[in-house]
Amino acid sequence: MKQAVRCRPVPFALLGAALLLVTIAWLRSAEYDEQYTLFLTGAVARPVWSGDLVTAGDIRRMQAPEAGLAAIARDLRVTDVHPPLYFWTVSKWRQLVGASLFAARTASVLCSIASLCVVACIARAIAIPPVPAVLLTIGCYGFAYTGSVARGFALAQLLSVAGIALLINTKGRPNRALIGGALLGAATFTNYLAVWVGCGALLHTLRCRPVIIGATFLGFILWLPLDLWFFIAQRQSRPDQFPPFELVPAMTRLAQYSVANVFGGLPMYAHGVARACIAAAVCVVFLAGIGAIAWRWRHLATPEACSLLAMCAGASLLGPLLLGLIFANSPIELRYLALATPFIALLLAAALPRWLRYAILAVQAIALLGLMTRSETMQPARATAQAAAQFLGEGVILPSAKLYMGGKVFTGS
Repeated sequence: MKQAVRCRPVPFALLGAALLLVTIAWLRSAEYDEQYTLFLTGAVARPVWSGDLVTAGDIRRMQAPEAGLAAIARDLRVTDVHPPLYFWTVSKWRQLVGASLFAARTASVLCSIASLCVVACIARAIAIPPVPAVLLTIGCYGFAYTGSVARGFALAQLLSVAGIALLINTKGRPNRALIGGALLGAATFTNYLAVWVGCGALLHTLRCRPVIIGATFLGFILWLPLDLWFFIAQRQSRPDQFPPFELVPAMTRLAQYSVANVFGGLPMYAHGVARACIAAAVCVVFLAGIGAIAWRWRHLATPEACSLLAMCAGASLLGPLLLGLIFANSPIELRYLALATPFIALLLAAALPRWLRYAILAVQAIALLGLMTRSETMQPARATAQAAAQFLGEGVILPSAKLYMGGKVFTGS
């Protein structure tokens, strides 16, 4: 009976997370990459924009969910730098629930809720309080942001945490290790950057019996030929997407976005001395959380499982830095580091005293409010249209291609 009472708050935490993610998905402005998701899974993957006015109706027709799986794969290999699993999934989802951007975003919301369910299962399995684990995960700015936009991060997140859940609970059974490795491999076929979670897990698995090591590696590398078939064709698609690699600026950017993944862009909402004070306060809270994990490491109930979580988190954060060293650029963005957030949250829930949990959750709540409402963290499509409407009075806003794709230019009449 006591156990049943203890578990009841988890569904309420998940319900609150679902409401939060749906609200974020509804309120946030459209983004360029999301529009590309709609085009790729729609009737015209790469529109050739003419000099004539392109209306919202034209855009809707081009984004009607008509693309087949083969067409999506072909367009990705020719024109993009992403694997196809997310786009295949969302194309079918859009045909089922609707063609709108919000409909596409709900696929990410559902994946994120499923990820939180898996986080709760991991927490229970390794003696971590599940409710704090769920709340700290959804409180992470990077998780909430990538979990509510129409891109592949949320699906990759789900596959990654599901794979880790199985590896934590292999119980010496190779079939669980095989499935866990296969889920981690499938995550890379959703987003290449998920490979770092897989690498962290595979390194940790080397401590296990040879049969578990072999099963995990086999499941993971089953996806490697498919990844390479796309990646090799795409590797020169966007040579100038990122700035050239410089170690100190890259490490500084990595540190900033690591903190922002947990606490968001709070310093962006202030200016001058106030911005510096907020940035310093956020860094202090972040370092306090990391310090608490290190201080209480030996006293954790399941240090072996927590070491797996730490390796996955560390690999996800350091992976883009290694990628920059290899390709001589700086592919470090907040969303690229978001795959680390569930593992960071689980470690925080395991190690933090109650008062520090509350402090971190309070800061996260403020950051998520900014995620929903502040223009500093949004691309300007909606804000531009609203500003134009104020000048036009009774006129009609006709978005141009640039406005609809997230640019700052609009055409009105």
